[in-house]
Order: sequence, then structure tokens, then C-alpha cells
Amino acid sequence: MSPETVRGTRGEDRDEYTREESRAIRKRSLRLLRSILAPLKKLILLTAVVIVISTAMRAIGPTLLAFGIDVALPRAVDHGDWWPAIGVGGAFLVSGLVGAGFVGWYVVLIARLTQAVMMELRTRIFRHTQRLSLEFHEGYTSGRIIARQTSDLESIQELLDGSLNELIDAILLGGFTLLMLFLIDWRSGLLLLGMGIPLVILMRWFVVESQKGFRATRVVSAKLIVQFVETMTGIRAVQAFRREDRNRVAFGTASDDYRRANLRVFRLFGVLDPGLILLANVTIAVVLFWGALRVADGGLAIGVLLAAVLYVRNFFGPIEEVAMFLNSYQSATAALEKVSGVLEEEPTVREAATPAHLPEARGELAFEDVSFGYAGGRTVLADTSLQIPAGQTIALVGTTGAGKSTLAKLVARFYDPSAGRITLDGVDLRELAPADMRRAIVMVTQEAYLFSGTVAENIAIGRPDATAEEIRAAAEAVGAHAFIAELPDGYDTDVNKRGGRVSAGQRQLISFARAFLADPRVLILDEATASLDLPSERLVQDALQRLLADRTAIIIAHRLSTVAIADRVLVMEAGRVVEDGSPAELVAAGGRYAALHDGWEASQV
Repeated sequence: MSPETVRGTRGEDRDEYTREESRAIRKRSLRLLRSILAPLKKLILLTAVVIVISTAMRAIGPTLLAFGIDVALPRAVDHGDWWPAIGVGGAFLVSGLVGAGFVGWYVVLIARLTQAVMMELRTRIFRHTQRLSLEFHEGYTSGRIIARQTSDLESIQELLDGSLNELIDAILLGGFTLLMLFLIDWRSGLLLLGMGIPLVILMRWFVVESQKGFRATRVVSAKLIVQFVETMTGIRAVQAFRREDRNRVAFGTASDDYRRANLRVFRLFGVLDPGLILLANVTIAVVLFWGALRVADGGLAIGVLLAAVLYVRNFFGPIEEVAMFLNSYQSATAALEKVSGVLEEEPTVREAATPAHLPEARGELAFEDVSFGYAGGRTVLADTSLQIPAGQTIALVGTTGAGKSTLAKLVARFYDPSAGRITLDGVDLRELAPADMRRAIVMVTQEAYLFSGTVAENIAIGRPDATAEEIRAAAEAVGAHAFIAELPDGYDTDVNKRGGRVSAGQRQLISFARAFLADPRVLILDEATASLDLPSERLVQDALQRLLADRTAIIIAHRLSTVAIADRVLVMEAGRVVEDGSPAELVAAGGRYAALHDGWEASQV
């Protein structure tokens, strides 16, 4: 598999990859990071300059101390010359003040940089997931999307906020420390470099193992969030079918997997931290012992030895901070892999490079040898050709899985045909400008989703600039005004989360009002009356006729009372249209529709 084939995330929620896959995923993550950091070059450069100056001010301290002990102090004691000591003290104070000032400035700059990166990531994920096709959202759970926007971004922010600061500080302070050590005593510098060999081996082992561990924690963390979100979202079904105990076991298993994955990572730190402490103590002991021998022979000043020991200690102190950075880094890297995977997903329904415009659609639809199959699945719609004149109301009936909803989704362009084409007024939907397409075709589903906000805002989703009078007129046209007027604040009533203040039937009426106000030329009703009880359905029949008047309509319904208002009925079976005619003609023909109609009439009795 070539690196280019490793795209998206739907197949990547696992903790083991081939070397080629890992390389491709890293490249993908780096591309994302570069694209975000590119506009921030000036801020990054300023931050780098500030941290270099602040680190240099801190690294010079032991050298000033060595000069004070070996030069300034003897001159003050033996010759009464206190000016060198005063100069060293002043330099020490100035370096401390300058270093502290630049550290404070650096903290502010890194915070600005972090927030700029996080804002860009958040908005990119939101914008991108909004424009991805329905196919992606049907295969990618909401819990995993929430994990990308929450826990994954939190891991990245933790890295940028604190751990990256520690890493840069550790690298620069370690580099300056090594340089100053070589300048004052190159032999001690060589000793420190020699101890770098076991240090590199230890750090390399930790990086490889922790990468596996943190990747595993991101996978199980996403599963834990999915389990929680799905349980809370479907709490009615959970309680109705007494799934509490089974969900408790499933959530407990996911929590235990998360605990084990985290323990695996912390065991690695149980080896790394003692290893770093041991290396630091051994190095300090060797430098001190050898330095003491040279001090005794007169080959090394005691102040230089003290500075060398301080530099060695200062070198290993930041190395422990590097270990803490690696903790956050591996977690953030795994998170960035998941985020970059989502951002690499491409819409399967693409906009045309040069779209055709249709500002005033008539509503004439045509299917020309249309076939469709979901990714990796069987063909759902096969070689379908239809002509639907403008203003005609079509009813689709058939058994579950016959292809009715698929046909409707193709008209709404939630999917594109695998073969053939669908046209609106002679324009291929794939070539039509998205704004014109969404203005001309509206789909009302059984779900009737309401967003947080008022009833009026929900009705006006398709036309945010609609006046209060237009919103009320739309509600009156579909029979929703009476119950809206009885709500605590009428049209200004907050519908609460997902429409919790209104019944399922009332939500459906609000969705009808929303469609009426949008005034599309083509209206699709996908089981849109399924949540209405019989009295409500009878009440809404007149509203439906007003809603469907003078526009092309496609109705999918199992209730033949709804189908009765159609001009034409298409009976579907196994992805094909097997009967086509008016309701009366099909009843008289004695075919599949006639059998459905007879069964429905018997049920009414």
C-alpha cells in the first residue's frame, strides 16, 4: 500500500500500523502542522529570539560564579580590590533580571501561539466535518467526532501550553550548558558527551515504546467517549429496553481497557525516570572525582570545578523535562494523527469546478439510467430511468430496503449516483451550484431535528431573514400555529435541547413550517408523517396538500392515507420501479400496490 492510500480515519482506530502506514500518517500530520504554523512565522520567530536570550542569561550563571570564586574573591581578599566582585555580582543580578523578564515575555508569546493554533484546529475540524458528505457521517460515530474536538485537541493544547515550553527550554538550556562547560573545562565536557551514549539509547527506547502506548490510549479513549455519548443520547431506548446493566458492563470494560493502556505508559516512565536519575548521578560523581584529583594537582581551579558540577547538574535537570515532554508529545502525536485523518477525508459529493446556475428552478426531475450502491455494499438502485414533471406529486412505496430512501437521498444529493445522472430542469445535479441546489430541493425527514433556540428561529432556518409575519404564515399554512400559540412564549419559546419541550408530532409540524417557508421547487418527505398519531395525521393532511401545492414532491410513506394525495405512485422492489401509475390505476391493476392498499383498508376497519 502506498503512503498516498493512507487517508482518513474510519479504518485507523487501531494501535498497530505497518511501518509504511506509520510513515504516511506522520507525513499527513506534519502537513497539517505546517499549514497551521505557516501564517504564524513572525510570531514563532519572535518567540524563538526571546527564549534564546532568556536561556543564555540563565546559562551564564555558573561561569560568573566560577570567575567570582577563582578571580574576583582572591583579588578582594589579597589586594582589597572589590570592583571585580561587585562587577560579578552586578552581572549576576542583571542576567537574572533580564532572564526573568524574557521568560515572562516568552510565556505570553507561547500562550498567543498556542491559542492561535488551537483556534485554527477547532474551526478547521468544524468547517470540514460540516462539508463532508452524508456517507462519512453515517459511518463515523458522533462520539468519535466529539473525541476529535475535545480530548484530542486537549492533548494537543497540553503539549503546546506546557510541555513544548519545557522541551524548548530543555534543549536550549542543555545546549548552552554543554557549550559553557566546554569553554571552561573541555575535559568535563567530553565526559558529559560520553554519558550521552547510554542516554540516547534510553530515550530512543522510551520514544518507540511510548508511541505505541499513547496511540493505544487515544483509541480506547475514543471508544470510551463513544460508549458514553451513545448511552446518554439513546437514554430512552436504554431505559425502555433495560440495557442499564449491559451498558454498565460494556462501559466498565472500556474503562478498564483505558486504565490498562494508561498503566502501560506509566510503566515506561517507571523505567525512564530512575534511568535518568542514575545517569545524572553517575556523571556528576565522575566529573567531581576526576575534577577533585586535578584540583589537588593544581590543574583545575576549584571555582571551575564547582561550575562544571553545576553545569552537569543543569544539563540533566532539563533531560527529565524532556521525558515529561515526551509524555505529552506522544499523546498529542496520537491525537494529531486522528485529527489529521478527519481533515484528510474528502467529500464523496463534490462541488463542480464551474457550477451551473439555476436561480429559478421549475422542478422537473429526470433519472437517466441511474444506479447506486453504498461503498463496499450491494447495488441498492439499478438502472432506474424516470421522468417527473414539474408540479407532480410522486409517492414511493415498497418493502423495507426496496431503495425508496436511497432514491430520495440521491435527489437531495446526499449521495451521487454510481452510474447515470439525475437532472433538475435538464441540469445534472452534480453540475448545479450548491446554493441553487439547496434552495430548489428540500428534504423533510422522520427525525425532524430541532436546534437549540426559539420556535421561530427553527422555522426560519432555511430563510434567516424571514419576518415574524412570514414565519407565522408558514406555521398557519401547515396547521402548527395553534399549538405554538399555546407554548409559554409562543414563537419565542426556547425548544430546549433537541426539541425537548415539544412532542414528536409537534416537531414534525415545525419541520413542515420550515419547509413551507423555504419554498423549494422540489420537496421530499421521507416518512415525514411517521411520528404523527392518527388524529394528528388527519389534521395535517390538509396542511400537506397546501405544502405540496404548485411544487414537485416526492413522498415516502408506509401509510397509504398519505400516499392517497399523490398524483402518481411508484412501487419499488429490490432497487427497481416495478409499478408506475396513479393510485386508482394501480388499485384497479391488481398488482403489488393493490395488495398493499387492500391490507391498509383492512387495517382501518
